[in-house]
Amino acid sequence: MVGLVIVSHSWKIAEGIKDLTDQIAVGHKGIICAGGMEDKEIGTDAVRISEAIKAADDGDGVVVLADLGSGIMSAETAIELMEDEDIIVKLADAPIVEGTVAAAVSAVSGDKIEDVIMAAEETRSMKKINS
Repeated sequence: MVGLVIVSHSWKIAEGIKDLTDQIAVGHKGIICAGGMEDKEIGTDAVRISEAIKAADDGDGVVVLADLGSGIMSAETAIELMEDEDIIVKLADAPIVEGTVAAAVSAVSGDKIEDVIMAAEETRSMKKINS
C-alpha cells in the first residue's frame, strides 16, 4: 500500500490530520507524521521527514504532503537525502488536509502511487461551497 507522510510546521496540525485520516482510511498503517521539530516546537526537519518516509514505505512508494513553503523545501531535501534508498517518493502539490484525506482513501483502496498523487492533487480545485 502506498505510504503517506504528513509534513507540517506544527506537530499538532500533523497529528490532527493523521487522526482525521485514520478515521476515514481505516486499516492504513503507513500514514506517518513528520510535524514540527523533535521537541514539538514549530518547524520542519529534513532528517525527521526522511525517517518518516522510510517508516511509511512498504514497497509501493510514499507520497509526501506538506503545508507551507519551507515544509516543501524540507521535504525536497529529505527526498534528496534518500537518493541512495530504494524507495519511490513523490511530493504532492495539494492542500494538506484535503489532499491527505483523498490520498489516504486512494491508497487504502489499493491504488498505485500515480493515482494516489492524482487523488491528492485533484483537491486543489475542489469547491467547498456551491454558490
